[in-house]
Amino acid sequence: MTGRVPGNPPARQYIDGELGGSRGGASYPILNPATGQEIGRAPDGTAADVDAAVAAARRAFDETAWPTDLALRIRVLRQFHRALLDNADELRALTVAEAGAPAFFVTGPQFDTPVESLEWTIDLAEGYAWETDLGVGTTMGIRSRRTVRREPVGVVAAITPWNFPNQINLAKIGPALAAGNTVVLKPAPDTPWLAAELGRLFAEHTDVPPGVFNVVTPRDNGVAALLTTDPRVDLVSFTGSTGTGRAIAAAAAPTLKRVFLELGGKSAAIVLDDADLASAVGATAFAASVHAGQGCAITTRLLVPRARYDEAVEIAAATMGSLGAKDPLDPGTICGPVISAAQRDRVKGYLDLAAEEGGRFATGGGLAKQEGELAGGFWIEPTVIAGLDNTARVAQEEIFGPVLTVIAHDGDDDAVRIANESPYGLSGSVDSGDPRRAKAVAARLRTGTVGVNGGMWFGADAPFGGYKQSGIGREMGVAGFEEYLEIKTVAEPARPQGEQR
Repeated sequence: MTGRVPGNPPARQYIDGELGGSRGGASYPILNPATGQEIGRAPDGTAADVDAAVAAARRAFDETAWPTDLALRIRVLRQFHRALLDNADELRALTVAEAGAPAFFVTGPQFDTPVESLEWTIDLAEGYAWETDLGVGTTMGIRSRRTVRREPVGVVAAITPWNFPNQINLAKIGPALAAGNTVVLKPAPDTPWLAAELGRLFAEHTDVPPGVFNVVTPRDNGVAALLTTDPRVDLVSFTGSTGTGRAIAAAAAPTLKRVFLELGGKSAAIVLDDADLASAVGATAFAASVHAGQGCAITTRLLVPRARYDEAVEIAAATMGSLGAKDPLDPGTICGPVISAAQRDRVKGYLDLAAEEGGRFATGGGLAKQEGELAGGFWIEPTVIAGLDNTARVAQEEIFGPVLTVIAHDGDDDAVRIANESPYGLSGSVDSGDPRRAKAVAARLRTGTVGVNGGMWFGADAPFGGYKQSGIGREMGVAGFEEYLEIKTVAEPARPQGEQR
């Protein structure tokens, strides 16, 4: 990589074993969110491209050994994992340039961790119990030996967002392919290059049969939506906004295709009255700033004891104010740019709304000014909003920026009530000087994940997903692998008692 321009090959779609451009010949710019400058172009996939990718995936599932040959799948995925490691430096640099991810974060959840997690998934598939013997049962006088088989679902459409492109791309395609499915990956148009690189690595470094893995990069949501209605697609795996998730579920309903939906969040960090306030508040404010707050599971509501409200606001403001919004290439940067001008304007709109609702900014509250080439980027100041309760829109709606709303609570029951008074239920945290008290509060939260006293729930073996409007199903862990499997029960006549099987 030289300067801010990645040294990777041009972004290309990968369809039926071939790398290429759009059938329509069009492309669109890929922008560096730190500068607003074009760093590459992506093929603007057409309906014909999507149709070809789905047809290839269907054919590969129905006509090749991929769904039944576990050894082939393991070999190909290990080749792919090796290619990711061999190209790690280039992919890390592309992640900073295309997603605006801070450099320090790329060596963790933005690249290195998901690559490590892929290896865990491959190992899981290699040792997985694909058949389970239920033993002999008698129904209506018929003695039968029952076996439960686990088989791939079929063709998977994986639709992914821009905030954690490597993590989410690999968390979908790894389990789906390891389970024996074929895949069409459609990334967000803000981060198509990283997905295109996955297609290139499969094409150039693995023995994957044509059509097993495909990447299409349309910019038009209408073209991408064809994946949700096509009867040849058996499962749609989507991560993104709750609104889009609803639309996908509705579009998939006529064909009754399965859906996995990992959607929005408005997670609460509960600080109880016996917690170390400085530590708990500081950690929450730090987390709300990482990658410009562009994470669905980030705790963006900070619930603190009313008697210590002003103190908590001051600590949060000092933390976020000191971090600022800085160049993601700087290894000390925590908060980089937001992904696009549209996202910057959306976040700024919420900040304006907070002021209209009577909130005050303890720090931030506007656009972050930059100099030089960074002046063209998409910057929001890390912001702490005080003076509002949980009914405010900025406390109820997902902002997806470096914005933390501090809310007062009146004890454990009130904190749980406030935390659960949300349409979302993705994540949360509880801090207390008494671990048993903290765990008791955590048990009452209607969320898919929760950290207690700084505990970290994220890991390759840990299921991730949410309650309520935060989604359907789980990603990662054994539960995430099994989202891509069907269950078949097979019965055959049991041998007479005493006869060897």
